[in-house]
Amino acid sequence: MKVTLERNHLLKSLGHVHRVVERRNTYPILANVLFKAGDDKVELRATDLDIEVTESVPAMVSTSGTTTVPAHTLYEIVRKLSDGAEVRLETDGGENMVLTSGRSRFNLACLSPDSFPDLKSGSFGHEFSMPASALRELIERTQFAISNEETRYYLNGIYFHTVDVSNVGTVLRAVATDGHRMARAEIEAPSGAQGMPGIIVPKKTVGEVQKLLDGAEGDVTVEVSDTKIRFTLGSVVLLSKLIEGTFPDYDRVTPKNNDKQMNVDRASFATAVDRVSTIASDRGGKAVKLQAREGLLELSVTNPDHGTASEELAVEFDTDGFEIGFNARYLLDIIGQIRSDNAVFMFNDAGSPTLVKDDGETRALYVLMPMRV
Repeated sequence: MKVTLERNHLLKSLGHVHRVVERRNTYPILANVLFKAGDDKVELRATDLDIEVTESVPAMVSTSGTTTVPAHTLYEIVRKLSDGAEVRLETDGGENMVLTSGRSRFNLACLSPDSFPDLKSGSFGHEFSMPASALRELIERTQFAISNEETRYYLNGIYFHTVDVSNVGTVLRAVATDGHRMARAEIEAPSGAQGMPGIIVPKKTVGEVQKLLDGAEGDVTVEVSDTKIRFTLGSVVLLSKLIEGTFPDYDRVTPKNNDKQMNVDRASFATAVDRVSTIASDRGGKAVKLQAREGLLELSVTNPDHGTASEELAVEFDTDGFEIGFNARYLLDIIGQIRSDNAVFMFNDAGSPTLVKDDGETRALYVLMPMRV
């Protein structure tokens, strides 16, 4: 194999594919990125056996060929080369790749591509395209609520599915929950998404897709089967296994009869929660108490070891003498997703889930479980 590439193009592609490579691997081949040169391009591929990322980069191919080299080492080398430099990669069919750029020369150990795993894609029953910005929004508004609890593995991702909503039509909905809070966001279902199976996309895959979508324009193509999902964005293809399992019936925990409505300025509320929670202890779950009286909301924290903190905010609330407690970090995570100037809280009682949403917006909502304070 003998190829010449532009450093910036190679770095961008390596940036996409090397991230899926785990730094500690049982199998040495999984620490490598596959290079396949031919037809005026080089195809790069990396996998951790659950996710596979492939991207093609334009190149001057003098001699076609295939090999694998350490992914993170190669990425660091290319990253440190001069901007706009020319990179030459050459193998002699043996166990080494020579990388030269200007006066720099590196000799990298290769492994045979014969043992490089192929994450078989199989057939996909559903395919649709959607704006990259729309998929990015679904992920951004829900991913913070993904659970890290391994025993409930079916919560370790985002649940994507289609739902028929009265007076709206079919929507593509994304849901994530860790049992303490739930995030739900939806958009009009793209053509081809109707009838797709409900799927749980793993947290690592969600993170990689989010990075690929960062700043991306145009459409992303999504293909879905019962066991895998494939995203295609420009020259990048990400294939991932899905989480096998049944996502819980989130509709059962979505409040339907919360009739106590509080409107509060989002920015003021967020800074007030952040300030008073400074004194809270991690051992106590960083609990913050909300007490409403005469159009005022008092936020307070009591820490037996450090003291107390309180702050008052003006709110629109039609109920006096109401109090409830929340985990401050969970509360801030949700408030951080509110896009309008005002956040709307819908309460039932101090022991029931609270509904949080944007003022006047119906495409996203959040559920937060209360704490005893």
